Amino acid sequence: QVHLVESGGGIAQPGGSLTLSCEASGSISTIHAMGWYRQAPGKERKLIAAVVSGNSPNYDDSVKDRFTISRDPAKNTVSLQMNNLIPVDTAVYTCWAVIVSSWGIVGYDYWGQGTQVNVSS
Repeated sequence: QVHLVESGGGIAQPGGSLTLSCEASGSISTIHAMGWYRQAPGKERKLIAAVVSGNSPNYDDSVKDRFTISRDPAKNTVSLQMNNLIPVDTAVYTCWAVIVSSWGIVGYDYWGQGTQVNVSS
């Protein structure tokens, strides 16, 4: 079994900051990529930040220069530092990873449970 467990999120005022963290655990052989999706009310889920092994982070234009994704391969964790938050950042944020399990050879998508971020004055 492979699990992604998130922490962080909550409520922030416009211009404020929040940090999301995610840890992958279980029977993991290799993690090819980790990142964060978000889904705002009434909208589709969208990938906003990701780190693929051996590559630089990628960001959606909506969060570029405000959010920073960091991955620690040794700990199987990924974090998302969110600065200068604005109300449109309000969404459910979900951790995502492409993981090869200990018994497999193909990487599959795994998802966390999601955490709510609300930006409001």
